[in-house]
Order: sequence, then C-alpha cells, then structure tokens
Amino acid sequence: MKTTSGQKIKIGLFALAGMAVLVVGIFLIGNKKGLFTNTFNVHGMFKNVNGLQVGNNARFAGIDVGVVEAIEIQNDTTVKVVLTLNESVRKFIKKDAKLSIGSDGLMGDKLVQISPGGATTTATVTGGDQLATVNPFDIDKVIKKVTGIADDAGNLIAGLSQIVDKINHGKGSIGRLLNNDKIAKDLEGTVAQAKTTVARANTTIATVHKTSSTLNEDLKAAQHNFLLKGFFKKKEKAKQDSIRKAQKDSADKAKNSQPKQ
Repeated sequence: MKTTSGQKIKIGLFALAGMAVLVVGIFLIGNKKGLFTNTFNVHGMFKNVNGLQVGNNARFAGIDVGVVEAIEIQNDTTVKVVLTLNESVRKFIKKDAKLSIGSDGLMGDKLVQISPGGATTTATVTGGDQLATVNPFDIDKVIKKVTGIADDAGNLIAGLSQIVDKINHGKGSIGRLLNNDKIAKDLEGTVAQAKTTVARANTTIATVHKTSSTLNEDLKAAQHNFLLKGFFKKKEKAKQDSIRKAQKDSADKAKNSQPKQ
C-alpha cells in the first residue's frame, strides 16, 4: 500500500506539532528551573529539612524565584541546602535575609521561603553567601505531645464520669447528700437552728451592752449623791495619796543612786 502525498503531509505536520510541543515544554521547564536565565547560588544550614527535596521551589515575597539545587548532609546535626536564584531578585535580598522551610498550601510540596532582610545591613547578597536559617517545627514531636495531652484528657474525662455516676447513684458523702431527702432536711434544720442561736447571741450581746450603759449611768449618778459623795471623795483622796507616795519614792531612789562627790 503506497503512501499518498496527503498522508505524508499529515505525518509531517503531526511530527512538527510534536516537536513544537516538546520544545515549548523544554523551554517552560527550563525557564522554571532557571536554565535560560542568569542565576546565582546561596545556601543555608538546617538541623532538619522536614521533607524538602532537590527541585522544590524557592519563594520570595510569594513569588517563585529559584529552586533547591542541592541538599547535602554535613554531619549528624547539620544539613546544607543550596539554592539557585534568579539574578533579577539579587538586589532585593540582603545579607541578613533568612531562609525557612514551609509548605505550598496545607498539603503541598515543601519549599524554601526567603525573607528580604535589611534590618541590620543594606548590602545585597553575593553568589555563594550563607544565609541565616529558621529551623522548621518537628511535626512528630508536636503530634506526640498533642497525643499525650489527648490521652490525659481522656483519662480525666473517664475519672469525672465515674465520679458523676457514683453521685447519681447516691454513693459517697456528696451522693448521699444530694440523693437522700432526710439528710438534706436534717441539714436544713441544723442551719436554721444555727441561725436562731446566732440571733439569740446577738440579742444577749445587745442586752449586755445596754446593761453596762445603765450601770455606768447609775455609777455617775451615785457619785453626785450627797449620801455617797464622802465615800467617793475618800476613795479619790486615797488614790491621789498613793500616786504622790509613788512619785516621792521614785524621786528618793533616783537621788540616792547619784554618785557622791
């Protein structure tokens, strides 16, 4: 079966279209990876890259400006992450910029986020510079802690449920108090009796105060009574004599204690 000219043309057009798609794909991928633009490298040291992989994006101000070029283990506590960035963003990134590892959305791929810096210097980065890093959270530790808290909360809720169940069934002092009407009535009677006792005590105290006031008034009146005036005068004179005698004794004692010249 011979191939017609029309079929050859269609095959040629299909091949050209395939080549064009391939070239465009290579260009797009290369442009995304920075293969056709001027680039420079910076790196940072992390304790944990948290699942970051070579080829993941590097993002500045929400814009993809480069890719992760390499991830190298330096020692048991340090991982070196090398970034290839577009030359066009160099003027915006200062030497005190910081690198951090984040996610592209809630469940997206990992990426490196670049803060612009400029707080301590205005000098821009140069190729090969090491930038400060912010280590990501250890999700496993967070999950472990949250799980422990949830377990403790579950145990606490279970314990509270048992206590409430015992109270509802009248077990324990609180349960008997809440579920036994007799105990509640006895308690109410005790409280009422205590209130009555307090009221009586207050009345007694008021009566005592009133009686004391009356006695003071009677005593003052007795002092002005002509029959008892002499008695109170003698008592006052004896008191004054006692005070004068004490003062004289004190003066004599002080005089005798002085050294003789």
